[in-house]
Formats: sequence, structure tokens, C-alpha cells
Amino acid sequence: MTASTGAPAGRQAFDALRTQLRDAAATFADGPDVLADILSGIVDDVDRALAEPLEIFPVCHHSPASAVAMARRLREKQPTVVYLELCEDMAPILTELRNCRLPVAVQAFATEVVGFPAEWAPLSVVAPITEASAEYQAIAYALDTPGVELVLVDRSSDHVFQWSPREGTPEPSVPADAAPEEEAVLHGEAVGVEIGDLRPRFAELEEHLLHHGKVRHWSEWWHQYVEVPLGDSDHHTYRQVMTLIGSLFRRLAPGDPRRVRVDEDRERYMWARMREHLTRTGTDPADCLYVCGAFHAASRVPEFGVGGTDTFVISPPSGSTWRHGLIPSSHAAIEAQFGLAGGSVSIAATEWAKYLKRSRTTPFRLAGQAGTKRAPRKELPAPVADSAPTDALTGFLRRPPVLDALDESELLGWSVEIVRAARRNGYLASTADAIAVFQTSILLAGLRDRAKPTPYDFQDAAITCIEKDRVPGRRDVQRLVEIMMGGDRVGQVGYDALPPLARDVHDRLAPLNLPLQQRGVRRALLDIASYPELEACSDLLWMLRYLLPVGAARPIMGERRLGERPIQESWDLALGTHQRALIELGYEGVSVEQVLEQRLRRTANHPRATAAVVLGTVEDATLYLRSPRLAAELGTRALDVLSAERGVEGAPEVLARIRRLLAHHRTADSVLPPWIEAFVTAGYAHYCTLLPTAFVDDDATAPQVAAMLGFLFGMESLALSLGCDRSQLELALAQSHPREPDRVALLWAAQVQLGDLSRPELRARCDELLSNPLTLPAYPRYLSGFVHALDPVPGLVDFVVEAVSTAFARLPDRLLIPWLPTLVATLRTSGTHLAPRLTREAARTFPSTLPALDRWVPPWLQLDDDRSPAARHTGARVRLLASYPGSCTALAELLGYDDPWEESSPDRSVGLLAEFPDTAVAVEALVAP
Repeated sequence: MTASTGAPAGRQAFDALRTQLRDAAATFADGPDVLADILSGIVDDVDRALAEPLEIFPVCHHSPASAVAMARRLREKQPTVVYLELCEDMAPILTELRNCRLPVAVQAFATEVVGFPAEWAPLSVVAPITEASAEYQAIAYALDTPGVELVLVDRSSDHVFQWSPREGTPEPSVPADAAPEEEAVLHGEAVGVEIGDLRPRFAELEEHLLHHGKVRHWSEWWHQYVEVPLGDSDHHTYRQVMTLIGSLFRRLAPGDPRRVRVDEDRERYMWARMREHLTRTGTDPADCLYVCGAFHAASRVPEFGVGGTDTFVISPPSGSTWRHGLIPSSHAAIEAQFGLAGGSVSIAATEWAKYLKRSRTTPFRLAGQAGTKRAPRKELPAPVADSAPTDALTGFLRRPPVLDALDESELLGWSVEIVRAARRNGYLASTADAIAVFQTSILLAGLRDRAKPTPYDFQDAAITCIEKDRVPGRRDVQRLVEIMMGGDRVGQVGYDALPPLARDVHDRLAPLNLPLQQRGVRRALLDIASYPELEACSDLLWMLRYLLPVGAARPIMGERRLGERPIQESWDLALGTHQRALIELGYEGVSVEQVLEQRLRRTANHPRATAAVVLGTVEDATLYLRSPRLAAELGTRALDVLSAERGVEGAPEVLARIRRLLAHHRTADSVLPPWIEAFVTAGYAHYCTLLPTAFVDDDATAPQVAAMLGFLFGMESLALSLGCDRSQLELALAQSHPREPDRVALLWAAQVQLGDLSRPELRARCDELLSNPLTLPAYPRYLSGFVHALDPVPGLVDFVVEAVSTAFARLPDRLLIPWLPTLVATLRTSGTHLAPRLTREAARTFPSTLPALDRWVPPWLQLDDDRSPAARHTGARVRLLASYPGSCTALAELLGYDDPWEESSPDRSVGLLAEFPDTAVAVEALVAP
């Protein structure tokens, strides 16, 4: 066993390497300095890790070399306890991995945030797991091997956020250039945790390695210089090299105090948990295996090791409620979250399959694991005794890179396949392009000192030879190569591993007979009139549409309105694609109805909620839940919020929502709910109080003031029947003294509605505005106010048509043309109920035929509106005869009247017209201009 060698033997094993590194540092640095200390310190870190009685197994996240080495080591050592660097509170959910298809992510989710800034909510932590990862091999071994205990020792999900900076919201580990594809956002905005974050934190070091390695990005460097050499190495070489790399990156990392503190606290946390477990169970450290990132294997904290100090105090968890589950993941999501190159995880999966075939290693797979080949059940052989560790680093560092022979058949297959895929995606590729890709791959590998082209060399060659100047389809050549190399595998959480809410959703949607757990869009047709049992599915789908992201449940035909029952509906469902969102709903409750009720309450009780927002929750509770109890509770909350408001910004939405709710309850219930009666009476008094201020408030707009008047006039009959006093409104209008033209027009309209202003007086005021050169430029703003007044005072629609027509006739072009866009915008923003009113009134007022238009006289040019139609026509003819006294006298003489026409005797002309109506009409047609 490794533990039996002891520390002195380990130090002697690396004495020769220390001497060589010191000599090299002295030679290249012209004397001993910091470089010698760094190189010597790296060897000391490796020596310290190997000498630890509890075997440390360093790994890299999603590394096939680490996974193969882990599978081999587990079969050789067969430990009884596996300590794994993973959030300790995620342990209970790991058994559900067997009901999933990898890759998936273990998630910790908290919606009820206590002890953290409110803007951080909801809190989410994910740990993605793929088959080609060392952590999955350890989990599968521990869960399926009798007598083996799996212990997660990393900080809890709560501590992930406790140790986050408090300046702002903790950012998820997503690089700025992350792929925007759908699969890349499967983890949402969760904070990712991983085992073995092996990447230089020293930017200059990474740039140096990429430059001299002749590679484009870190994933390619790791594949070429670590994955390939370590793929076939023995256990001692693998451990020493991985610890060496972790120590190198650790010692060359910049001294960010905050990040260093978090790293060291994680190591103290893990060693404290392991010592607690060893003390409690009495397990021999030699029978244990500690799986951690290579970065943490080279730890130098005092708490390191079984014999480390116990000075670290773990802080208590916050009061946040954490729920755990599994969500689907994908290769693209892992790459985006942890800053890996596109396609690197897919290439790692391909390399994993090659390593297994070449080394004939049998991997560990959970029994019943979906999406993997069923491995034959074999009994583990007897443990193999470990040999004493020797210096494998010296030989590894001196060994020249192994130049694999060119596998022409593999490269030729790649070249043919990429051309076939390119042609399917619209590229004009041919056999000549396949030959070019083949030769260019060999050329690029040679330029980069590689005998065998890597998948990255082949990808560069394919892009160079096939992708000429544009991408004809949805996918570029880089994406096609990634798909060809293994594709972006998307995991799936099985039915048995779903939370109760998600399982309930699938059970309730079973009558649709659709495979809703599969990815993609499924069309659902609901003939509710013929199959009434489908109405329950419709209710559930509308709630899911409200709760899930856009696209998860999208109605194609059908709508949900208050008081209406569905007849036929058509839906596009993508619950399998949005499985993560559905699972996260399960963290909030056990049923969709419960989650919807909680969210409505949370929205209504938010400190910044307005009366309009709370009324929206009342409408949603009535529409989706059909719950009078919840609607009454939220309606009471809306009443309290409205009474506390001092602004009128939400008045239009309040008016629209209370109108819909009032109309619904008037038709559906025999009596109105008490909360609506209370809201109407309180709203009447509230808006009467705010009306004088709103008329002169510069922040209040004309639509908002019009909405207040609409509430007061529209709810007036109900409010008066409930005990309100109309004098409140009269007094409010009397105290209102607006200065802006549109507000003045609204006040005039309100006075007409109350009877304080007659139509002739209103028309006279408008004529005065048009006749005064000083007020003429402001006349369009008065008209805009009258248009807004159609909502509270719909009886003014004929006057608005008259005013707009008069404006078109009399306003100069310099005022009329700039006003037209304002008029159109007013009609568009005021909803669909104003324009039809104006259109119908205009159609009723204006002639419908062209000949009638030639002799048409606008009604507003005739007598006042309070006279009868006959009187209006008679008055028009009197004015016509008064305009032509000579014609009138001649007509009187012709008819036998001797008295001359006098303008001061209209009664005589009226009697004349009444006695000879046909003649009057003929004269009118003859002399009218």
C-alpha cells in the first residue's frame, strides 16, 4: 500500500529530481533564485501528496484520462470509503442517476433566501456529470458495490454562496463568448461546481503554453500534452504528473486574496469532514480513497492530511431552504459554463471510448443506467497490493513526445464524413474537398510537430477547405465537425428521478398520448367539445404557459378569457426541451396549482407591487385557478395597495382590469364579491382625492388622467349605490385648474358629463380657440385631449368627429401635418375601443355616396344640437335667405307678398318657408354656393 512507504521513502525517491531541477534553475537563471524555489516546491508538493496515508487521487474535470485511471485504480485498490469532492448536501440525490441518461447535472436550488441579498434569489448550484468523468466512475463504483460508502466532503451549496463576494450577484461560470445555442443554456444562471478546475490562473502562463504548443486554445493544449500522454500511463505516473500540474498552476497563480481564501477554505473544509468521518467510523485511512481536483491535491494548508490540525471552524448554514434534484445537461452547456472550447467535451467522450477499447478497461456504470451499454456483471478481483512509489516524474519529463503513426483509414473516414455532412447542410462540397481536408490535416499536424492529426487539426482543415465565404445553412463547419466527433449529447432525467410535481404533470397530460419527455416540439390537438375530459389538460397547459419559459407550452389556437369555456385548442409542447424549468418548478411545490398560488401571493405581497400588479394577480387567480378564496385575499391586498398609492401611473391598467373583473362577476355571480364593492368605493374616493393634483402634475399623462375619469364615471352608478357621494366628484372637478391643453380638454369633457357645461358652450369655446391666433397652435393638443376623453365620456364621440373635421378644414398645414402623427399615436395607444367609435360615428355623419357629398352640409354648421331636425333645416334656410335679400324680396313678390324683406323679421321668413316648402327647397338648391 502507498501508506506503508512512509514519508522518508518518498523524500528519497525525489531527491534526484530535486537536484536536477535546482541545477537547471541555476543554469537558466544564472544562479539560485525564485525559480529554483518554485521548482523545488513543486516536487515537495508531489512528495507530500504521495506520502499521505489516505490516498489522494487527483483528477481533472471531464478528462477521459482521469476517468480511465480512476476505473483502473478502483478495481485494483477496491476502497471501502470513497471521499469525493462534491457538495456534501447533494449526496441523497446521487442514487437517482441510474434513472437518467447522461449527461445530467446535480442541482441544489433555493427560492426562499435567508441570510443572502434578496437580488441573489433564486440560488442555484449545479454539478454536471458525464460518463467520461472520474467522479461518475467513483459514484458508480460506490453505489453499486456492496460495503462501499460514498462520502461527499466539499462545502455545501449554502457555503458556496456564503463564501461569495457580497458586492453583487454571484456570476455563473459562463465565459463571455459562450455559445448562444439552446443546449448551452440548460444550466440557466446556476453557479457551477466541478472537480479539478485545471487551468492556469496566470494569463501569461497560459498564453506562453498555447504559443509554444502551437495550439489555439487551452482545451487543445490539454488534449495534446496531457490527455494523450497520460492515457496509457500507469497509476504512479498518473498521480505524480497530475499533482505536479496542480502544484505548478497553484504556485504560479496570481495572489488574489479572495480566491486564495476560498480555495484554502474548501481544502480545510474537506479535510475536516474526512477526519470527522474517520474518527466517527474508525475506518483505516489505507482503505479509503480521496478523489479531488489536482489543484487541491497540492494543498499546503495546515489542515492537510489525516494528521492535520483541527483549527478550521465550519460556519453554520443560513436559513435558506435548499431542494435538490437532477436537471438535464449537455456537452455544450458544460463547455459554456466552465469556459471550455466548443466541442471539447464531445471530443473527450470520443477519446474515452478509444481509451476503453485500447486499454481493455471495464468502466463502472450504474445498474440500469439509461443511454449506456449494459456492461456484463463481473465480480471484482482481489485487490492488488501497491508497490512502493518511485520517481516516475523524471522519466516522464525526459521522455520525448510519442508520435503516433498516422491512421490513414480514420482520417480518411473523417474527411469523407465531413463532406457528406456539409453537402446535407447546403455546402457545395465534393470529393476534391475531401481530399483537400485529408491533406491539409496532415500538413497542419506537421506544422505543429505532430505526426498524427488531432481532431482539432482536422477541424481547422475542414473549416479552411469547405467553408469558403458564407454559411448556407444553420450550422457552420466547426459545428458539423463537433457533431461528427460525437455531437452535443443532451441528457435526460428519467420519470422516476423527477420531482413529484413533474411526474404529476406528465400523468395529467397522459390523455394527450404524446411522448412529452422527449426533446422537440409536439403538436397537441384538444377537441374539448367532443372529449370533455381534455378540459383538465387545457387548464394545466394554461398554467404551465404562465409558469414555464416561452416555448415550453405555446397555444396555436384558443385563448383563455374570464367567463369563457374552451371548445377547441391547439398547442405546441416542448416539455422535454424545457425539462430543467419543469424540474425547478418541483422545487417550489408538489403541484402546479400550489406553485402558481405561491407565485401569485409572492407577486402581490412584494414591497414594490402596485395596485395594477396586484389586480393582475387577482385576474390570474380567477382565470387559471378559479379560486374565489385566493381572489378575495389578493383583492383585499389590492385595496390596501391602492389606498397607499400617491401617484396615478397605474390608473389605465387598474381601470382595464377592474372593468374585466366586474363584467365577469356580474355575469357569473348573483352578487358581487365584497372585495370588489370595497375596491370600487375606495377607488372612487381615492381618485376623487387625487384628481385635482393629477390635472396639474407634470408627471401625469393625459391617458392616466383620462383613466381616472373613466374609473369615476364608469363606476359611478355602483359607487353611488354603495354609499358614495357625488359631491366628491363635483368638488374635485371644481378644484381642478389644469394648464396643459389636453388636460383642459379632459376637464371640459368631464364638465359636460356632469352637466356643468352644455354642448353649445363647448362648441363656442372651441370656435374661440380656432379664431384666436394665440391659441391656434395649441388646438391639436386640445383635440388629443378630446380623443382621450372618449373613454370616460363616450357620449362626446359626435363632438370629437366634429372637432377633428373642423380642424382638418380650418387648421393651416404647418400645424395640421405635425399633429397627424400625434393623432395616430393617440389612437393606437388608447386601445382598440376608441378608433371603432370614431369610425362608426364618422360613417354615420358623412354621406356614403359621392353625389350626396356635393350638396352635403355638415351638421355642426347648422343650428344648435338642442333643436329638432326640422328646426335645424328651417334655420339653415332662414340664414340662406338672409344672405340673399334681393332674391328673397323677388320671391315674396312672386308669391303675392308686398312687404319687402327685412333681416330683423325672421318670423315672417319662417312663416314663408313653412307655407311654401317646395319653393324654399328649390331656391336653396338654386342659390346655394
